[in-house]
Amino acid sequence: MTRAFLYPGQGSQKVGMGKELADAFASAREVFQEVDDALSQKLSKLMWEGPESDLVLTENAQPAIMAASIAVVRILEKEMGLDVAKHAYLVAGHSLGEYSALCAAGAFSLADTARLLKTRGQAMQSAVPVGEGGMTALIGADIEQAEEVAKEAAAAGGVCVVANDNAPGQVVISGTLEALARAGEIAKAKGIKRALPLAVSAPFHCPLMQPAADKMAEALSAVTIRPLAVPVLANVTAKEASNPDHVRQLLVEQVTGRVRWRESMLALRGLTVDVTVEFGGGKVLTGMVKRIDPELKMITLDTAADLEAFGKTL
Repeated sequence: MTRAFLYPGQGSQKVGMGKELADAFASAREVFQEVDDALSQKLSKLMWEGPESDLVLTENAQPAIMAASIAVVRILEKEMGLDVAKHAYLVAGHSLGEYSALCAAGAFSLADTARLLKTRGQAMQSAVPVGEGGMTALIGADIEQAEEVAKEAAAAGGVCVVANDNAPGQVVISGTLEALARAGEIAKAKGIKRALPLAVSAPFHCPLMQPAADKMAEALSAVTIRPLAVPVLANVTAKEASNPDHVRQLLVEQVTGRVRWRESMLALRGLTVDVTVEFGGGKVLTGMVKRIDPELKMITLDTAADLEAFGKTL
């Protein structure tokens, strides 16, 4: 059994996240306390009690999702003998989840990961004035169709690119609102099932995010990236990376670059991986994996019962 450890991205946050684990395990409480201290913010209170309107803000959602994922990692390490180097072949995360993956692999300290994600959230939010950019999911489109739609829409002005290649039939485009509106019409004309504008406050993973990429380059240059226990399967290349300087560069490129999730999951079989394990966040990534390669065995770790069952397999 060869495992890939997966870490979810934005959208998997919900009020109450991590509360059950914090009530049950001291090691989870320590993670949430350390993140609160690193950010000088009661993020755990916001995670457990809301309001949801504050939790969904990018600068809060990103460190919150990471904290919930790393709480799962720490419980398994302290209570059940998990050793990432021994029990995983590689780690991967969807967008911000790549930071959670790198923290789990020992590249970043927990405090540094929390601060980097707070900075990333603020930088991505402020890169484009509210109301100028957005994202649209092309439901039922394959990657080639989505690329055609984005190219046609951008040719008439504005920015429109493929941002997330999530799974077959689930591709997200990102850019200026006028270009996205045009893309919706083009998609309809091409017979794509649906163009669904997403409830996000900024056009992530597109060239408009360059100011955020510049800020992250500065923030990442000030942080130590330690040797990784296992490689990370990088979003922007769908290839393994383990050199700290290379990882730093990939994280900067990731802000404006495409999340190649479908390609990353398709690469797993060639890397001898046959099991994916999703750390926190419900089953968002597992649902995508199921559509990409249903022959992979999939495990999701959310509840204390999930963790205990998984711990017995280590």
